[in-house]
Amino acid sequence: MSTSFPPPRNGAAGGVPSSNVGDEVALATWGGAVIRGFGTDRDPARLVFFSDAVFAIAVTLLVLEIRPPEDTRHLLHGLAALWPSYLAYAITFLLIGQVWANHHIMFDHIRGADRMVLFLNTLLLMDIAFLPFAASVLAGAFHDGHGQRTAVVFHGLAFGVAAVLFNAIWDYARHGNRLLGTGIDAEGARAVSRRFRLALVWLATGTLLGALLPVLGMAVIAAFIPYYWLPIRGEVARP
Repeated sequence: MSTSFPPPRNGAAGGVPSSNVGDEVALATWGGAVIRGFGTDRDPARLVFFSDAVFAIAVTLLVLEIRPPEDTRHLLHGLAALWPSYLAYAITFLLIGQVWANHHIMFDHIRGADRMVLFLNTLLLMDIAFLPFAASVLAGAFHDGHGQRTAVVFHGLAFGVAAVLFNAIWDYARHGNRLLGTGIDAEGARAVSRRFRLALVWLATGTLLGALLPVLGMAVIAAFIPYYWLPIRGEVARP
């Protein structure tokens, strides 16, 4: 019994991946092989909108962890003593902003979101929502002068989990061009993969150093910020 499928989306033809959206599974063909998605292939726009809201809430919650000094008679000293909170706020805010920016880059090239992408993205957002707590722990440890190693490792691991989930989403979508759009070629997809995988090594290095020298560990993690704002070769979709 033969089955016919409707024409591929995104103008796919020849060797370019194509997909069929059904009620149960999404199919992609690549090199003659059939790659099955997990559930219906949906437009990722709503996923991105919802993710943007979670990112916005997370960065807003960061500032709520900074408590004003209770002793207003020595306000300047009290404000200066909050430097660990300012530092944790700035580093965590910029890291979350970086995750948000790369999240958009990633979904610029993912044409559909099946149930696996929705699930992995939900786990990523759960981790993002947890980051204000990790920042609070970091600030508290540096303010009190105790538990700094544990706090840096804890903070680094929280971002490391985000990096793992980022790679999981991208690798799943990229496998066999299961969910990638036609705006990125194989070389561009590999460039994005290299950038995302470097994050795993970079954050792991900072976290391990933080277990020995907390200040050095945070410096390595902070150095991650300017580098990852640089554009990725091949990230801009072809016209």
